Amino acid sequence: MRMDEKESWGIIKETPYWIAVYKPAGMIVERSPFESPTLEELVQTHFKTKKRPPFLGIVHRLDKPTSGVVVLAKKKSALKHLNRQFQDRKVKKIYWALIEGVLPAKEGKLSNWLVKDRQQKKAIISEVEIPNAKLAGLNYRVLDEKQGKMLLEIELLTGRYHQIRAQLAAVGCPIIGDHKYATDTSDYSKAIALHARALTFEDPQGNKPRNMMAPLPKAPWWEPFREQFE
Repeated sequence: MRMDEKESWGIIKETPYWIAVYKPAGMIVERSPFESPTLEELVQTHFKTKKRPPFLGIVHRLDKPTSGVVVLAKKKSALKHLNRQFQDRKVKKIYWALIEGVLPAKEGKLSNWLVKDRQQKKAIISEVEIPNAKLAGLNYRVLDEKQGKMLLEIELLTGRYHQIRAQLAAVGCPIIGDHKYATDTSDYSKAIALHARALTFEDPQGNKPRNMMAPLPKAPWWEPFREQFE
C-alpha cells in the first residue's frame, strides 16, 4: 500500500475502472463547501497527475469518524455496475470495532428496528417495529480481548444509518470513543474505534471477485492488536 503521510490517506489498489483507498477517521468522503480536504478532493488531486484525468464517481460512504476502505469508480459504467451491487446487497462489508462492555456470546447476530432521528442526527433503536423503522441486522464474532478492550469482526447484513454504532450501544457495548452513542449526548470526537476493514465486490472489468483490505488505523487504541493483526 502506498500511503501519503502528510494527508493521511492511501491508495490500496487502482485499476482502469476503479480505485480503492484508505479513508482516515475524521475526514468526510464527498466534496463539501464546509470542510477540506475531503477524500474526493484528495483522489481528484491524485488524478490530476495523469494526462487524462478520469471520471470520479462516489459509490458508497463511511461516517466521518469511521476509518477504512472506500471504493470509487473511474468510469460511469463502473459506477453503475458497483452501485447495483451495493443496492442488491451483493457487496460483503467487514468492519472491525473495539468495544467497551461484554457481549453475551463470542459470536452471534444483532437484529433491531432502527429509525433515523434527523434532528439529533442519531439512529434510534427499537426491539419492536415502530413507524418509519427499518430492520437492521449484523453478525459479529470476538477476535480478541486485550487491556479491557474487545475486538469484534462485524459483517453487515443491512446498511442502515449509524447501524453498528447504535446496535452495539443498545446492548451495552458502545464503540470506544463514540460519545454520541455512549453517555454523552454530544459527539465531539473526530475518530471512533470503528474501521471498515474489508470490502468484497465483483470487479466491473471481468466480473471477478475482489477483496480490498484496509490497514489498521494509527490511533493508540488499536496498538494492542497491531502486531497480531496488521
